[in-house]
Amino acid sequence: MDRIARIGVDLAKNVMQLHGVDAAERVVVRKAVSRDKFLEWFANRERCVIAMEACSSAHFWARRLREMGHDVRLIPPQFAAPYRKGGARVKNDALDAEAICEAASRPQMRYVPIKTAAQQGVLVLHRVRLGLVEERTALVNRLRGLLAEFGVFLPQGINRFRAGFVEAVEDGSNELPGLTRTALLRGWARFSEIEGEIKWYDAQIAQHAREDHNARRVVEMFGVGLLTASAATATVGDARQFRNGRQFAAWLGLVPKQNSSGGKDRLGRVTKQGNEYLRTLLFQCARVTVTAARRRKDRLSRWIAALSERVGHGKALVAVANKHARVLWAILAKGERFNPDYIDMRRAENDALPRSVTH
Repeated sequence: MDRIARIGVDLAKNVMQLHGVDAAERVVVRKAVSRDKFLEWFANRERCVIAMEACSSAHFWARRLREMGHDVRLIPPQFAAPYRKGGARVKNDALDAEAICEAASRPQMRYVPIKTAAQQGVLVLHRVRLGLVEERTALVNRLRGLLAEFGVFLPQGINRFRAGFVEAVEDGSNELPGLTRTALLRGWARFSEIEGEIKWYDAQIAQHAREDHNARRVVEMFGVGLLTASAATATVGDARQFRNGRQFAAWLGLVPKQNSSGGKDRLGRVTKQGNEYLRTLLFQCARVTVTAARRRKDRLSRWIAALSERVGHGKALVAVANKHARVLWAILAKGERFNPDYIDMRRAENDALPRSVTH
């Protein structure tokens, strides 16, 4: 077999599809390998570039292949899809592996950093907690809806549900049958159990945020708590993969969509691409920040308050979330500390120059 220079791998649960080319871009291998034989197949090969989509189990396989000395690269799925022959209408494992191999040949291709086992371990806490929160929300909605069938109406909000559910079920003046009351109280017991599980995960995540030196600096940001700090440090890893804060904000989907042509800039809604969980947390932090900005006197808070009055609450939330993303990048990539009165001296000097000098 000719020496493999680059190989694309389409990962799956049981069978991995391989597509390899040599230095002259000639196809030298096209085959399927079982999961049990996957690492063994690469162990007998010389060092080469191995490209995979950043999907389930990709980081695990990448770590193992990197230990063998291979150059492993993870490609976002949306970047590999355009290289698939036949487009969206034709799809199989062999075409996917070939598209991944072709995408990895592009000199300007962007890759996903390989996460460590420790990073993935922290993210497990966040994902399980998120699932429990979703389960709790579904259970609360179900119990509230069942009570409404008997004319018992509880106000919306998790705190109001906690305060009024048991009293509403045990109220003898309503027409709830005895067995129904028992069933609803069992639902309340399940709700309490989920609440206890969420508190345990909150405590573990808070402990990680307090022990991680990057997370401790992130917590200093205005409006950012332990949950967001832990998620940011575990998700991003090495923030130096982004050239600047603007690129990091774009990766999180906090920049407007562009439909620009002919010298005309047309901007739409935010793209909502990238990591949905981290973007959601930054939006929640933005809500707290915008609400509390009117009570603070630092430079950042004054800017947020003025922005909210000028463009409205909704647009201000997006702008503040974008600002948080850029500050987060500066903290993680440059090791800086959060300063609400920070002034960019280079921009201030340019603004002070006459227009004929700056343009």
